[in-house]
Amino acid sequence: MQDIVTDLSLQDSVFSQFMAEMRDQTIHVDKLRFRRNLERAGEILAYEISKELEYKDQQVTTPLASASCRVLKQQPVLATVLRAGLLLHQGLLNYFDQSDNTFISAYRLPHEDNEEIKVEVEYLASPSVDGKTVILCDPMLATGTSLVLAYKALLARGTPSKIHVATVIASRQGVEYVRDNLPKGTRIWCGAIDEEMSTRAYIVPGLGDAGDLAYGGKL
Repeated sequence: MQDIVTDLSLQDSVFSQFMAEMRDQTIHVDKLRFRRNLERAGEILAYEISKELEYKDQQVTTPLASASCRVLKQQPVLATVLRAGLLLHQGLLNYFDQSDNTFISAYRLPHEDNEEIKVEVEYLASPSVDGKTVILCDPMLATGTSLVLAYKALLARGTPSKIHVATVIASRQGVEYVRDNLPKGTRIWCGAIDEEMSTRAYIVPGLGDAGDLAYGGKL
């Protein structure tokens, strides 16, 4: 069993190229490129997570004979924190293309520097997740509060058998908060882990506000 946290930045791969582009403020003016890189990050995370899922043998008939193939025993449920999570979600869905999907609205309430950050969950659209593997994705895991509250909201639809967290950039604090507040055995998959956060709880160096970079600013 691997460690509960997988940091993809610790090994060289094409993911590192996509990460450099997502962080680079000179490339941020190209929203299409930023959105596509978030989607590609989701695809790579999906591939890595897929190695930890359960498989079974299945006979498949080709034009010439029968072949034994390994296929997923059960498709995971993809659960996303809106709004920036939509692109990461789409990357995961490109690979887990038969999965059911969950969407959760969780947002930070207005706050001043160094004030306690409060998060409100106001919307949940989800199938039953009882006994299923859930991949909970949010591109930026800062304090971890939104993601933990999203998980708690999800419990209204059942108790998952396994939780995987997929994020592009996490803060060290966010990783520890998730480890302390989600069920034992939860796997966390990060494109990178940054050590600092600003007084307004943005990850440093991070990449900025993923939602604004993807979709434009908000009032």
